Amino acid sequence: MNQKTINIHDKHFAPFIKFEEIDRAVAQIADRMNKELRDKNPLFIAILNGSFMFASDLFHKLDFPCEITFVKLASYSGTKSTETVRQLIGIDEDVVGRNIVIVEDIIDSGLTIERVLTQLRMIGAADIRIATLLYKPNTFKGDYAIDYVGLEIGNDFIVGYGLDYDKQGRNYKDIYKIVE
Repeated sequence: MNQKTINIHDKHFAPFIKFEEIDRAVAQIADRMNKELRDKNPLFIAILNGSFMFASDLFHKLDFPCEITFVKLASYSGTKSTETVRQLIGIDEDVVGRNIVIVEDIIDSGLTIERVLTQLRMIGAADIRIATLLYKPNTFKGDYAIDYVGLEIGNDFIVGYGLDYDKQGRNYKDIYKIVE
């Protein structure tokens, strides 16, 4: 089956990463977590909206006691990062002394995670790890380690598998990149 370009609003997107490759990357992250986090009873904090598919698929592959909660942050307008992060739904769990894993769909500049890290440190999290399905090393500006990376990609704007363009495109199983 030949996949075709998709249209969302005024943009065109071409096939980029098939679900099978995404699923392999999620499984590799889960395998590491199953070894490294087994006795830590971590609290996973998934960043909405984009990470919901990654968080769900990852959580299905974990075989140790853990919990999950969600925060909602926004930093994009259209196809560009606004360079400011707005918190729409905050952390409502007790994180003092907890082992935390932040789950993000994509890390590009790193500003969103920087804000979450600062907040978690201020309220007393014991150990904080970061898991991202996608990582853009060429645009990363953060000064922190990313513990679990599924796939490194270039600076293309992408949609699908939870990622959107102006609220559309999250539902695609595969990931598509903009061709305009």
